[in-house]
Amino acid sequence: MPEPTISPQPPAGAVRRSWRFLRQALAGTEEDFTQGSLGRAIGLLAIPMVLEMSMESIFAVVDVFFVARLGADAVATVGLTESVLTLVFAIAIGLSMATTAVVARRIGEKNREQASVTAVQAILLGLAVSAAIGVTGVWAAPKILALMGATPEVIAVGTPYTTLMTGGSVTIVLLFLNNAIFRGAGDASVAMRSLWLANGINIVLDPCLIFGLGPFPELGLLGAAVATNTGRGIGVLYQFYCMFKGHGRITIAGRHLRFNPSVTLRLLKVSAGGIMQFLIATSSWIGLVRILAIFGSSALAGYTIAIRIAIFALLPSWGMGNAAATLVGQNLGAGKADRAERSVWLTSWYNMAFLGMVGIVFIFFAEAVVGIFTHDPAVLPIAADCLRVMAYGYAFYAIGMVIVQAFNGAGDTNTPTVINFFCYWLLQIPLAYGLAQMAGLEERGVFLAILVAEIVLTVTGVLVFRRGRWKNRQV
Repeated sequence: MPEPTISPQPPAGAVRRSWRFLRQALAGTEEDFTQGSLGRAIGLLAIPMVLEMSMESIFAVVDVFFVARLGADAVATVGLTESVLTLVFAIAIGLSMATTAVVARRIGEKNREQASVTAVQAILLGLAVSAAIGVTGVWAAPKILALMGATPEVIAVGTPYTTLMTGGSVTIVLLFLNNAIFRGAGDASVAMRSLWLANGINIVLDPCLIFGLGPFPELGLLGAAVATNTGRGIGVLYQFYCMFKGHGRITIAGRHLRFNPSVTLRLLKVSAGGIMQFLIATSSWIGLVRILAIFGSSALAGYTIAIRIAIFALLPSWGMGNAAATLVGQNLGAGKADRAERSVWLTSWYNMAFLGMVGIVFIFFAEAVVGIFTHDPAVLPIAADCLRVMAYGYAFYAIGMVIVQAFNGAGDTNTPTVINFFCYWLLQIPLAYGLAQMAGLEERGVFLAILVAEIVLTVTGVLVFRRGRWKNRQV
């Protein structure tokens, strides 16, 4: 009688090493990312960064999950407000890209003092910008909704929500900016924990404040805004605590708390391209929402739900891109351009494998995934179609995210800006309008335009990246 076959088991030592590596990535490490194994460096940075961006994506998914119970007008309000807030995100991310690039370069040069000086100047810029945005948003909330094509019913329901979300933009800007400081320094675990804290508070408060559970007042749609701003605000306080207590590579002391014109000008110079880069991208999304508004609240609600689900999948992949940006910045600072380039290609392959699998799930199970958020017969098929169409390009998106972040990590924010201009303004918006209106595809034409533009952007980015000019960028 043949001996029974025994399934091979992983060696106990390998399991222990993997568990130890995971704990090290989550707890944080003082490891030098400019030497040693690239795979190990990517893992130590990417694990907390992916988890960090997963938490950011959950902000969007949790809100729409509960708000969907209030009806299509409430979801449409969230969609319109988020479209406007993308301008805030553009400024926050633009400043963040510059901050990550400059901090990473100083860390690569082994100059932590100047990294701390850069961090303070970035925070001062963030406070000034967010104050201006917040005042404008509070004053013009109903006008903003009307400009975006909202119906009178949506304006009536959504004005308090939009007022608070735009007025509280300081929490968005600082949460992004402070985490960019930690990421540039290589303290990805601190950035992760701040998002976990902020998101955990949002998850608890959302249903309590929207539906009035327990001792909490029933605020409806406004409750979602209160929960989100509260969670983000507490996350920002935790970030400041870590900076001033020195829990990581970046420590802010009293001597750093002064205005430094030269460092500020350097940040503004690098961030100008980053802000324009994302303003171009996000304003094109506003254009898409404006086109979708022609087809009513159901089309807007379906698009909003699909985009929230897509963001849930894409933001963790953006975390992989952030890991590449940190490695590029630090290795360029250490004079190791070839290592910086290898890190980008390796991270791209990892990201493509992950996001490709997610895309397959969305293609085959779009209705089931969307059904978690809505059962509205007018909204569900639109959301499922949007999610499925975009998923066909996920493998391309994965590479594009890493390539774009590599440019930004090198401080070359101008190249992605030019690429975005051609792919989004000159291709995506005209194509969306043509397919939706002239070709009669309605909202599906907008979804197809998104797919085409993102694929073209990735191919263009790869071709430009291979030329290598980003290696000589000084910040």
